[in-house]
Amino acid sequence: LAAGNGTRMCSDIDKPYLELSGKPIIYYSLKEFEDSNVQKIILMVNPGLEDYVQREIIETYHFTKVELIAAGGHERYASVYKGLEAAREHYGEETRGENSYVLIHDAARAFITAHKINTCIEILRESKACILGMPVKDTVKIVSNSNRVMGTPLRRSLWIVQTPQCFLFDEIYDAYSRMMRDESDEITDDGMVMERYGKRRIRMVEGGYDNIKITTQEDLITGELILRSRNNEDKSKNSH
Repeated sequence: LAAGNGTRMCSDIDKPYLELSGKPIIYYSLKEFEDSNVQKIILMVNPGLEDYVQREIIETYHFTKVELIAAGGHERYASVYKGLEAAREHYGEETRGENSYVLIHDAARAFITAHKINTCIEILRESKACILGMPVKDTVKIVSNSNRVMGTPLRRSLWIVQTPQCFLFDEIYDAYSRMMRDESDEITDDGMVMERYGKRRIRMVEGGYDNIKITTQEDLITGELILRSRNNEDKSKNSH
């Protein structure tokens, strides 16, 4: 999913194409999916940017697994549904059956790794539905509209949800189709769609606290630090 804009970034450039250490944000997650065991990639972008992305991203960085670039929707859930429809139309019978899986990822999560993607695929084959995430570090409060504390859920039962979120294609496609018929606008992630409209229990998979979603200018600063740290780790490994 790369149809985000730069509203909260206070930028005229759409968020996936802002530069991070000299490359567009979208480059980093695409590179990891390219290096993973994922076979095919469909990229959802803002309407009108299809040719730009093909030329400036896919061809410039020689990504070979991106087989389709399509226009996303007005909200994230709409982009996911359009992507699922595009996959079914483009690949037909390949999207059906027990061996057809889909991993849904936000381009703004630039620090996913090929290793974590492959771990998701392995668990997906077993569980048929899994989501990357991490246990929360902080205590969380349930708060009313008037900012009154209503309760405190047990921290050990709470996880921060990340992407990719991974499913048997038929099941998540059917769940999204039912959601779209209901015209629900309360959906914030794909797991929520499966919880409400599907039957499959989802397994959580430990990701990493560095698998952040770039949303604000402060996240760009954090992102630079993450990349710098990873580069230093790679240099250290190579020097040994």
